Amino acid sequence: MHSKESNFKYNSFMQNFSQTPMIQVIPTLETELKKLSTKKTLSFKVLNPDCSSSTYNGNVVLHDSHEYIYRGYKTWLDLAQQLQCRMLTPVIIDEYFVIIKYEKLNSDVSFHKQDVEKEDKYGKNSIFSLIHKNEEAAYLYYYLQALKNVKIDTRVRILNLGVNSGDEFQAIIETAENFESLELVGIDYCTSAIESAQEKFKEYKNIRFIQADINTLENLELERFDLVISIGTLQSSNLEFNKLLMSIVQNQLKRSGAMILGFPNCRWIDGEMVYGAKVKNYAFSEMGLLYKDVIFSKKYLQQKKFRVTITGKDYVFLTGTSIL
Repeated sequence: MHSKESNFKYNSFMQNFSQTPMIQVIPTLETELKKLSTKKTLSFKVLNPDCSSSTYNGNVVLHDSHEYIYRGYKTWLDLAQQLQCRMLTPVIIDEYFVIIKYEKLNSDVSFHKQDVEKEDKYGKNSIFSLIHKNEEAAYLYYYLQALKNVKIDTRVRILNLGVNSGDEFQAIIETAENFESLELVGIDYCTSAIESAQEKFKEYKNIRFIQADINTLENLELERFDLVISIGTLQSSNLEFNKLLMSIVQNQLKRSGAMILGFPNCRWIDGEMVYGAKVKNYAFSEMGLLYKDVIFSKKYLQQKKFRVTITGKDYVFLTGTSIL
């Protein structure tokens, strides 16, 4: 195979990590990334993961009487996220070596950092409106699993709290065998998001959207639902999570109903869904508050005689189904 290494345009940093332990790779990359401005690329040479199959990371691969450390592409992709980088298409040098390329993300391009009113933060012209969760496999796989867990075809009346663009409804349209028999109601505080969702789903007569504050659900006088869905909404800073969850179970959910709660364990930065929840005043991912809410939800629903499962990764999905 003809080597492409000579044709590759290197940046100022180019190191060979094919024989370097990961415990040395990480701090080296961290140091170099601190020198790098956003959107710039950092490249390094590693063993080509395709040169071996069914090989665990860290095992030795022999080539021309030399020992090299095997690491799969997933490791380099995971590390890119942890270092707040985008992994670009690797450059294949030959059968045994590739060049990995990381682009440093611009952390300022994120709706999380916007200190604006909800309409500007979550509305149809916001950064948030550019996010399409259903195109993120790490999100969609577990959401679809949650819909199966609650037996979506048996849940006639469905309420979505914090519906925004309606991604959760789109997945139900695609997967429910008896969709025409279902009644879907979506609620969101953001006026333009509701207007966009109404336009997006205007052909479906069994879907309606309401602009309202989740804190005042009782004022809407809605009948009880067979399924309540809320993805990344109940943890908002202006909501009292424990109190609101208990109120929803007691007032909006049928006794034989089910719930799907999605807890974000990620950040949306510069076009990327980056793993790991983050709270203010922490420079790194800290998931204490996330799991505090998850565990409270699990214990409360179990007390109310729900069977509870917890799945997911970038989004932690809790599903609760009544056992009565």
